[in-house]
Amino acid sequence: MNDTVDLIHRYYDAFNRGDWAGMLALLDEHVVHDINQGGREVGRERFAAFLARMNVSYGEQLKNIVVMTNAAGTRAAAEYVVHGEYKATDEGLPFAQGQTYVLPGGAFFDVVDGRITRITNYYNLEDWLSQVRRVEVD
Repeated sequence: MNDTVDLIHRYYDAFNRGDWAGMLALLDEHVVHDINQGGREVGRERFAAFLARMNVSYGEQLKNIVVMTNAAGTRAAAEYVVHGEYKATDEGLPFAQGQTYVLPGGAFFDVVDGRITRITNYYNLEDWLSQVRRVEVD
């Protein structure tokens, strides 16, 4: 159980450093990634491509991370607060103008032999949209 908590913290520490190689090293080769309100992608290479796409449009830091696991350490959940900047317009989403946002998020994980085999991410898309659609008047 403690090994899994440590694994998930290392995953998010790498995320916060922008260390994509470090994140990928913690994943199983056939990792399943369920994208928030989106599809499912399978494989470390697909996850790497996802990270590259997201890095273009978003600059994010996760804070107040809390990790919970089952007794066997085979499943985990994390809750956190996303502090981000919308840097470049993502396809099908509002125009990016460097808007900042803060919203709660969470993720669920499966872990086998010390590697992450599934990541399912959740956040409130409507909350995010309302924050990046706001217009600030000087």
